[in-house]
Amino acid sequence: MIETIGYLGPAGTFTHEATQWLFHEGNDELVAYSSIPDVISAVDQGICDKGVVPVENAIEGTVNSTLDWLIHQVDVPIIGELVYPISQCLLVHPLHARRPSSEFTKILSHPQAIAQSQLRLRKEFSGSKWVFTDSTAQAAQMVYENPEEYWIAVGPKKSGEIFGLHLLESNIQDHANNMTRFIVLGKQEKKWLHLAPKRMKTSMQVMLDSDFPGALYQVLAAFSWRKINLCHIESRPTKTGLGNYYFLVDAEIQKDHVLLQGAIGEIEALGCQVRILGSYPCFAYELTSHIGS
Repeated sequence: MIETIGYLGPAGTFTHEATQWLFHEGNDELVAYSSIPDVISAVDQGICDKGVVPVENAIEGTVNSTLDWLIHQVDVPIIGELVYPISQCLLVHPLHARRPSSEFTKILSHPQAIAQSQLRLRKEFSGSKWVFTDSTAQAAQMVYENPEEYWIAVGPKKSGEIFGLHLLESNIQDHANNMTRFIVLGKQEKKWLHLAPKRMKTSMQVMLDSDFPGALYQVLAAFSWRKINLCHIESRPTKTGLGNYYFLVDAEIQKDHVLLQGAIGEIEALGCQVRILGSYPCFAYELTSHIGS
């Protein structure tokens, strides 16, 4: 069955690459959206069957807009995850391929891309002004459309290929292990026929009882003594008042496992609320021939 897959666009972004990798086996229609809330809302409203958005980067941390929209605005399950390597590149107009770094006046990119490469950019392009764009692909497009300007775009190699830019250098990010977690959202589960998961994971939102001293310790103990591995724990404000938080917990176990059900029962008995955000397979990027085809 052909499905419509929304993703954080435009074409040429890392989210676009991740979406292509995840949904390469069919003739699904990929639709670009300009913001994370737009992608999530399209799935929630049934405009798209699935949606792909970033949720965490190894350098810059959590993508808060993704979590906040899932928690506060919609009830759309997470049905898959992909860990994808991020290689930031310096992209210039072909006319400026041999121009010295000191002559470039502006560096354009999404704030995340510049933040991931800021040490390198500060060192080699100290005289260049940083200009934030809505996406890395938009930065590449602006460099392409302004050949008279001495500008550099920071972003994926794919963006440079789409807009005919010269690849000045790749892998300019400040840390080698630059990875991003992308999540797949959908009201219907997907059969991942051509992908082998690395592990299974269940994501939960836990609301603590503010009147219960040591509530967080008791919640974590419910997982600990059952030997359930928690691979991610994070607090986010409830937006109901200063100092009020909920916790996001990722457990390496399926939601219907007897141990997890027991842990949830114990946590709820403490007066805490548990909401399952999704139980899903987790994939890791592997280079295959379909990418870029």
